[in-house]
Amino acid sequence: MRILLIHQNFPGQFKHLGPALAARGDQVVALTPKVKEAAKWKGITVLPYAVRGSSTQGIHPWLTDLETKLLRGTSCYDAARALKNRGFQPDVILAHHGWGESLFLKDVWPDARLGLYCELYHRSGKAETGFDPEFPSQSPDRDPLRLRLKNINNRLHEEVMDAGISPTHFQCGTFPDNYQSRITVCHDGVDTDVINANPDAELILPDGKKLTQDDEVITFINRNLEPYRGYHRFMRALPELLRRRPNAQVVLLGGDDTSYGARPPQGKTWKQIFIDEVRGQIPDADWARVHFLGRVPYDTFLSMIQVSTVHVYLTYPFVLSWSLIEAMSVKCAIVASDTAPVREAIIDGQTGVLVDFFDQNKLIEETCALLDSPERRDLLGSNARRFARERYDLKRICLPRQLKWVDDLATVHPVRHPKD
Repeated sequence: MRILLIHQNFPGQFKHLGPALAARGDQVVALTPKVKEAAKWKGITVLPYAVRGSSTQGIHPWLTDLETKLLRGTSCYDAARALKNRGFQPDVILAHHGWGESLFLKDVWPDARLGLYCELYHRSGKAETGFDPEFPSQSPDRDPLRLRLKNINNRLHEEVMDAGISPTHFQCGTFPDNYQSRITVCHDGVDTDVINANPDAELILPDGKKLTQDDEVITFINRNLEPYRGYHRFMRALPELLRRRPNAQVVLLGGDDTSYGARPPQGKTWKQIFIDEVRGQIPDADWARVHFLGRVPYDTFLSMIQVSTVHVYLTYPFVLSWSLIEAMSVKCAIVASDTAPVREAIIDGQTGVLVDFFDQNKLIEETCALLDSPERRDLLGSNARRFARERYDLKRICLPRQLKWVDDLATVHPVRHPKD
């Protein structure tokens, strides 16, 4: 089979699926702006394309997002035409369509089957844009209008999508019914054979201090430290956690930028805003037990969750972080927010402990209770790993389902553009 992969940050969510397709003998080609020159990666021919054009100054702000997607879409279209002229005819195209790159690929290859990674459909209900009253929308009456326009990319892809795949039922459920009937729910998967508990794990902190499982360690992870992932709620719990746990080391991982939601005020970072908010409540001796690691290599991340005594995971109702499933796989005892899609992975009292996202006292109480109960931590951690292996194991569960999804996709009659 001839397969084309499209991802602006290749390999992205195709980091396991792409190599598996190549390993079984499929011809796999990837188009991405991430590389500057053609390369081979795990059996995949990776070809570059450049995004041409720039955003127009002074246009309506709602159009900026759409224009950016059009620029990517037309640039990828040009690269696809050049690839077609060299004789490449894919049977299947797999794309993460969130950046618009795959908008016009059916115009190049109308007989190819298009499979989309359906990450999220933007919704304007109270559970989404109005979830956190601390950060209200500046124009709640206009949110439905703005998000309807933001979903134009999703809607245009719906016309040409042959099949979709979503990692969680929550994410699939954000899409309209006519989308959902074509979406398979299958997580990207984690390699539970590699991502496992390690009693000998060591985490070396920036100051040279070494943490092991003999230490009391509270961990918290975001891609970027920001409200969408509950950073503000965790930081506000920190003064009391440090006071009640005089031996605890608190380790936070995440960058200073913004991945989701609103950006902080000009010249500031969410990380520093909430440090400044709580720092005056924390004595210097206690603050010395708080460690911000920033962004780290994967091995450091893995060591961090392997030495964790209690791992805290908080999020708005949004895309589920890979890090939660990885923490489950290493037998972490987890305190998590009672939000979708967290409830798909954390069953309260079985694979972890759920707390209301906004209940700071409950977060503190449950974290301290787990720190005081090694038997309960062991039980929750063991259950979490068992659940991760049963639902999210890469090699035994998720990758075989993804490969079947691709094979099934190849057999469907390709959707074509609606007639004018």
